[in-house]
Amino acid sequence: MTNQPLSGMHNIRTKRHVSTGQRFAVGVLSSCLIACGSDQPDKNIPALNQTYPAQPGGTMISAMPSDPSSMIGMVAGESASLAIGAYLFNSVLKYDQNLDLTGELAESWQVADDKKTITFRLKPGLQWADGKPLTSADILFTWQLITDENTHSPYASDYQLVTKAEAPDARTFIVHYSQPFAPALESWASLQVLPKHKLAGQDIRTTSFAQKPLSSHYYQLKEWRHGEYIKLEKNPKSVLGPANIDHLIERIIPDPAAQFLELMADNIDSMNMDPITYARIIPSRPALQARLNQYKELGNSYTYLGFNLKRKPFDDVRIRKAINYAIDKQEIIDGVYLGLGITIASPYKPGTRWSNPQLTPYPFDPTKAKQLLAEAGYQDSDGDGIVERNGKKLSFEVLTNLGNKQREKTAVIIQRRLKEVGIETHIRTLEWASLLTNFIKPGDFDAVVMGWGLGLDPDQYTIWHSSQQKPGQFNFIGYNNPAVDKLLEQGRLEFDPEKRMQIYHDFAKVLYDDSPLVYLSAGYGLTAIHKRIQGIMNPVPPAGVGYDSQKWYVPEPLRRTQIQAE
Repeated sequence: MTNQPLSGMHNIRTKRHVSTGQRFAVGVLSSCLIACGSDQPDKNIPALNQTYPAQPGGTMISAMPSDPSSMIGMVAGESASLAIGAYLFNSVLKYDQNLDLTGELAESWQVADDKKTITFRLKPGLQWADGKPLTSADILFTWQLITDENTHSPYASDYQLVTKAEAPDARTFIVHYSQPFAPALESWASLQVLPKHKLAGQDIRTTSFAQKPLSSHYYQLKEWRHGEYIKLEKNPKSVLGPANIDHLIERIIPDPAAQFLELMADNIDSMNMDPITYARIIPSRPALQARLNQYKELGNSYTYLGFNLKRKPFDDVRIRKAINYAIDKQEIIDGVYLGLGITIASPYKPGTRWSNPQLTPYPFDPTKAKQLLAEAGYQDSDGDGIVERNGKKLSFEVLTNLGNKQREKTAVIIQRRLKEVGIETHIRTLEWASLLTNFIKPGDFDAVVMGWGLGLDPDQYTIWHSSQQKPGQFNFIGYNNPAVDKLLEQGRLEFDPEKRMQIYHDFAKVLYDDSPLVYLSAGYGLTAIHKRIQGIMNPVPPAGVGYDSQKWYVPEPLRRTQIQAE
């Protein structure tokens, strides 16, 4: 499945290097704020509300908060790498606009009656951007690569369940399982297929391919200036046919405020935004409203406060529950997200069949929190307002990612509420790469405010199973519960929808009682896109605003006519 720590969700702050070009851009933006913020629509461009016929060409410029560590997302295991990889590499299957599985590289597939074998038949004439054939041998090679212990892919567990994979001919790929695996098809919609002829015999952890990849999808890498931008160009040999827009530029802008300045100055066409910008700033500026379309959708993700369960005092469920009761989640949603979020009680998207309707979020109850702390032996014996046990104060550090204002504000609210019940916290913000590499992977942290982006299948084995705790794997909080392990294993084997639903309801109930983390909120995805970008599905389909983005286009009258700093 596509469980992943989101860089937009897992972001951190330390001192950031700013290049001369970036300083210049910020200076220019600052000097034009009055003009950019004007309530008068730009009279120099055609009416943006006019619909033009689809046509190829043009450039779309977007912003992303962090630089990918690699173009091989299945190895890197973080969202920036996977996001760029999704432009470059194909999967065997994909989801359509209604979130039903359909073929991408595969034109058809057949599941055996015993549900232990899947046979994929590939589309004819597939090829890489260099003209070499894309065949079942590439899929087999990618499977072997991801399941190799030396690769250390956090996604390996799903594919390690395949007991045998074979490519009997160029268009046939067959996988065998020792027992039925319910998320099997979903897993083949997640695997980004890599070229065997470029990677065979190389060390996947050090290969230059990670910086200069060969693609098969709609786009290919043209230029990558680390920390500044990634420029993609249309791949004329795309296996699914050409995209409309010629060039996509992803500018690396960690600070959302700087992103918004660039959006105001018409230097970028789209960005994900915070609730204040979405709900207050843009609606208050007619000039911005005139040139931007806004989209809101409840995402398949949530934000949480996670504990390092291998450290005291978080090995005590009473402490974890006390913290849960001490935090006012609605206060966070109202104060940080302006109400653009909802409280949750399980690690599933609310309203889906997998979300247990019998569970209700932990209420804000400081009295209950203090009671649990007392039961765990913590008292404020010296009157300084911080509880202690055996002379040691209940104090810990909370890490979160630099640049994510919502997380930083959330951490401050958590800090204040915990202090009210006698718990001392220290907030530390770090750059995303530093947080991931130096703290999360080695397990060197007390607690974190981060987020999970989830796949559509309910299987969360890679996040919660006790076997997934090695450096780089997703169970970095160190959760270990035999009951959860058993339920996760059962869920992978059960194909009956009702029985499977009950398994994951039971799984969520165990997590609820164990409180290994505090569910803070499920937020809305908030996006602004310039009206020069046309062809966006309206209304937004279940698959999200970005679905079918290869069909988006920039009408020639609306394209930028001046040279843009890239």
